[in-house]
Amino acid sequence: MKARDILLQEAEDYIKTCYTELGKTEQETCARLEEIRQEIDQGGTYEHTFEELKHGAKMAWRNSNRCIGRLFWDSMVVRDQRHLEHPEDIYASLLNHIESATNGGKIIPTISVFKPPGPNSEGVRIWNHQLIRYAGYETESGIIGDPASVTFTKTCLNMGWNGNRTDFDVLPLLIQSGDSDPVFFNIPDELVLEVPLTHPDYPSFGDLGLRWYAVPIISDMVLAIGGIRYTAAPFNGWYMATEIGARNFADENRYNALPHVAELMGLSTASETTLWRDRALVEMNVAVLHSYKQAGVSIVDHHTAAAQFKLFEQREAECGRPLTGYWNWLIPPVSPATTHIFHHSYDNTLVFPNFLKRSEINNIR
Repeated sequence: MKARDILLQEAEDYIKTCYTELGKTEQETCARLEEIRQEIDQGGTYEHTFEELKHGAKMAWRNSNRCIGRLFWDSMVVRDQRHLEHPEDIYASLLNHIESATNGGKIIPTISVFKPPGPNSEGVRIWNHQLIRYAGYETESGIIGDPASVTFTKTCLNMGWNGNRTDFDVLPLLIQSGDSDPVFFNIPDELVLEVPLTHPDYPSFGDLGLRWYAVPIISDMVLAIGGIRYTAAPFNGWYMATEIGARNFADENRYNALPHVAELMGLSTASETTLWRDRALVEMNVAVLHSYKQAGVSIVDHHTAAAQFKLFEQREAECGRPLTGYWNWLIPPVSPATTHIFHHSYDNTLVFPNFLKRSEINNIR
C-alpha cells in the first residue's frame, strides 16, 4: 500500500473507534472522515482536533500492554503543545509539565503532546529517556551515578554540560526541533522533587544516602494515534515502589545497593542459601514505600497495583473491549506469584492508539 493509503486507513480506523466512544453520530463521523481525506490529499497528512488528540492519548495509555496502572487511563491530563516550535518554548512547557504533574507530591497523570513530523517538518524530539533522570559517569574506579545513563551523559558532556559527578546529578533536557541541532537546558533544582530514603526499622539505612525523584516522566516513546506519530509526547503516572526498590536500586547493572542493605541488616552474604538478596530486597521496598509516604509523594505498592489492574480487567470486559497485556512486564519483580497476574496469560497484541519505542516505528504499520 502507498503511504497515503496506509495513513488514510489508520485515520479511518481511529476516528471510527474514537467517535463511537465519544458518542458521536454516524453523520459526524462521516463528515470528519471526509475532512481528513481532503487534508491528506492536499498536504499528505492531517491534524487531529484537540478532542481527538485528548481521547487518543488516553486510549494509548489504556492500550499500553506493559503498564499495570491502566485503571486510571481516563484521568490523564492532556496538554496540547503542538503550536510550539522553538526549543526555548518547548523547554518552558516541559518545566510546566514537571511542576504541574508533581503537584507538591500529589502526582497528576499528565501528557504533553508536541508537534509531530510531517511531509515538510521533522517535528519535535526529546532525547531524554525520562525528563528527570540521574547522570552516570564512567571513571577508572567504576561508574558514578546511574549506569543506565552513561551513554546519554556522554552526549550531554560532549555538548558542554557539566555535572557535579555525584550519584544523583539531574541530567539536562536535550531538545530538538525540526532540522536544528539538539539544545540542552538545565532543570531548576526547585522543580525536581526528590525523596531521601529511610527505613522505619533500620535507622542506619539513611546513612546510605539513597534518594530518588518523585515523578517518572517517560519522554523517548512515540505516541501513535490514527497514523500520526507524535515523536515528542512525554507522559507520567506515579511510581510503583518496586520500580525503584527492586529495579533502579537492586539491579546489579544499576545502583546495585542490595549488598549495602544486607550489611546494615547484619545479613551474611557468604552464601546464597541465607536468601540475603531476597530479605534485603523486601526491606529496600519497605524503605521506598515508607519514605515516599512520609514525604507525601504518591506511590503504590505492587499488591495494590495488581488489585487495581484486576479492576481494570473487569471494567474493560464490561465495556466489551478485549484486554491486551505483556505478562513479562505486568508481573511485579517482587513476589509475583502472590498476585493474580502471575497465574493468568495475556494477549500481547498491539492495539492502537499506543506508545511505541522509536526503534519500532518503521516495523509497525
